[in-house]
Amino acid sequence: MSVSALTNIGFNFAQFNQNRADAVTSGANSSAASLTLRVATIQSQNFASLLNAAFAGNSAKDSANDAGIFDVLTSSTGSSSDALGNVLDTSSSKGLSASGRNTALFDPESAYRMMSVINYDEVSYKAQFSEMSQMKSWLSEMQQDAQSLGGISLTSSDDSIRASLQTFTDEYNAWVKRFDADMQSGSLLADTQAAQVSRYELEQSVENMFNGASDGLHGLRDLGLTIDPYSNLATLDSARLDAVLASNKQGVVDTVQQFSANFAKSAELLNSDGNFIPKRLNNLSRAIAYIEDNKSSLQAEFGLGDAAKPSGLVAQALAAYQQMSAKADSSH
Repeated sequence: MSVSALTNIGFNFAQFNQNRADAVTSGANSSAASLTLRVATIQSQNFASLLNAAFAGNSAKDSANDAGIFDVLTSSTGSSSDALGNVLDTSSSKGLSASGRNTALFDPESAYRMMSVINYDEVSYKAQFSEMSQMKSWLSEMQQDAQSLGGISLTSSDDSIRASLQTFTDEYNAWVKRFDADMQSGSLLADTQAAQVSRYELEQSVENMFNGASDGLHGLRDLGLTIDPYSNLATLDSARLDAVLASNKQGVVDTVQQFSANFAKSAELLNSDGNFIPKRLNNLSRAIAYIEDNKSSLQAEFGLGDAAKPSGLVAQALAAYQQMSAKADSSH
């Protein structure tokens, strides 16, 4: 795995290098230093937090800096080193028990719980990858929908202008409904910045009051297209649009054309290389590959952990990911 790949999933190279130096220079506690290397090696995007959670019962808080278990695991001096060796000394590991625990560990249950979290994260990352891939595809379609509005001109009939805006409104609402459940608190994309930013940016583009400013209008809202702050769904007031068409058709055309260009640009940027969605997909892909490549060794060391049992949206997204992966494998 490359340096950039490890960095993108949260690998701490400064800590790793320090741990490696400690392992070489600390002969008094070689088993602890060896484990420090292993813990540093498996650190990924949220391993620090899961270690804190899994080993909460064994952590000792430092009154000076409120150090948690991850600080204990990544230290190789003094009592911290002793604590590390006591918690997870795998130097005499002889394999796993029938229950999937590494009974050679001082605290096999904590290690087993940590592996359970890793198992869950693997499933969660795959489900997120599937949904973010879908979002990327939908954004491309939304970009095309917005660009089609750019064809409106003074020669366009009022009926065709109204129909075009209604079509866009319907497409926008379909996008919101498709991913709304994913972004609810506690759901799959609730804490995913790329998804939240994408929804926010498109909503702000629709509500941009500067489109049509040179014609005395204040964006699509003056044409009757507004977004409900609670449902996040858009509605088109046809009567209001008709009134503006009758009094200022040039303003309507200019507003729609400016909106078309700005919205399409926003969708394009969100999907552009190195930006929010591609970057998130890339990081997820690397994290998934990292866990898959190291899972056998992790389980041999920490135990099998409970198998993840996804349900609802996560299970659906995971199934979609597996189908996606199967198609990719068959095409190679």
